[in-house]
Amino acid sequence: MKLPDSKIVMYTLAGASIVCAIILSALYGVDSSLRIPFVGHQPAAAADAVVVLPHALTAKAAIVYDPTTKKVLFAKNADMQLPLASLTKLMSAETVLSLSDPDSIVTITQQDLKPEGDWGFKPGEEWRLRDLITFGLVASSNDAMAAAADAAPGDVIVAMNRRAQELGLTQTYFSNPTGLDVDLETAGAYGSAHDVAVLAGTFLSQHPALFEASTGASITITSQGNTLTATSTSLPLFSVSGLIGAKTGYTDLAGGNLVAAFDVGLNHPLIVAVLGSTRDGRFDDVKMLIAAAREVSQ
Repeated sequence: MKLPDSKIVMYTLAGASIVCAIILSALYGVDSSLRIPFVGHQPAAAADAVVVLPHALTAKAAIVYDPTTKKVLFAKNADMQLPLASLTKLMSAETVLSLSDPDSIVTITQQDLKPEGDWGFKPGEEWRLRDLITFGLVASSNDAMAAAADAAPGDVIVAMNRRAQELGLTQTYFSNPTGLDVDLETAGAYGSAHDVAVLAGTFLSQHPALFEASTGASITITSQGNTLTATSTSLPLFSVSGLIGAKTGYTDLAGGNLVAAFDVGLNHPLIVAVLGSTRDGRFDDVKMLIAAAREVSQ
């Protein structure tokens, strides 16, 4: 059967896009700034969705995901590719820990202190890698996560993007380990609510103590007489019963992002992720999703 000209063009362009994506991925470890979605990817459809909300979310995209059954219990634009902001640090932490000894010692450099934010680190200080990663996750410290990534062997960004592909995160790629915006139009990382939920579920299963550290009101790390303390960025969620852990993210391009894990039964966590909300609205969105998910899980 002869295809219409329009379909021939469509398939030709799709094929060219795949080739470009493969070449760019091989060269740079990313899917390129073209952000070409994976051809043949099936959306995180709400076919299994059972959660009903009392009113609309602020977030552009959201999901309630069961990492045990892989079921999607709620989805709003769950495959929309959006800036990740500091949710990126979950992948940074996982990748660095796969490449380095968590008890290794990291020396802070001036380069590590260039990212936005000053959490009190000084050049020449030595910190245990595990402490830097914990501080980077709980306080969302760009300094700490940049130092951890810089100390890892090889190209961490390439490794992060490779790991994203291994996990099937088809809308995700990273340009830096912090998620900070590169410029006024380009984010440091992109992904979908579905991808974030899968990543968070994986991180929780592999590094539960690090994820659960965010449920402490503050984080304090000490090394060679130096002590740094910061408040958990997840503090507004502490009223949620059964909270296992959470990670926040916020930049001008991303708006308010948040991913959280909570228990609905013995060893039965659910993951909630919202992208593109507001600084305060992300917490309200997640609380509403958690409450609604509990209603159908009882």
